[in-house]
Amino acid sequence: MTDIGTTTDTSTAPSRLPLYALAPGIFAPLLALTKAAKKDLDPALVELLLIRASQLNRCAYCLDMHITDARKAGESEQRIALLNAWEEVPGLYTERERAALALTEAVTVLTDGFVPDAVYERAAAHFEDAELARLIALITAINCWNRLNVAARIPVGWDFGGNSRAQG
Repeated sequence: MTDIGTTTDTSTAPSRLPLYALAPGIFAPLLALTKAAKKDLDPALVELLLIRASQLNRCAYCLDMHITDARKAGESEQRIALLNAWEEVPGLYTERERAALALTEAVTVLTDGFVPDAVYERAAAHFEDAELARLIALITAINCWNRLNVAARIPVGWDFGGNSRAQG
């Protein structure tokens, strides 16, 4: 991890480890989980959650991809730019989105070692059980993508052997 205030340019840096080439069985199942989790969820909400988890995990590869995808899904520049401070702008995100963002943060960070009941209940009030199950699976999947990509230092724009922009 770099110190606050310093940056590391990874846009042209090679990957630390060709993870997906060395462990080819990882990519397809994780992609399948991600696609299954997205099923029947609002694409714009999905991208907001994927961006927020990727912000928390500092995954530049996924941030670049999901910000691009959020724009394609109709997200405004303002909502994308302020996502890191979503709690400070209550009128910008719906209560449903805010509940999903809180769940994303709780599952991603696990500060207390668990997802607090209040956060879970807030999300459960806005999503049906099947949606909630897919949200949790989606948040888990992006955290896996983030951790793999950050650990291997997958650079922004990296092409996974023709699979670029396919994950998450």
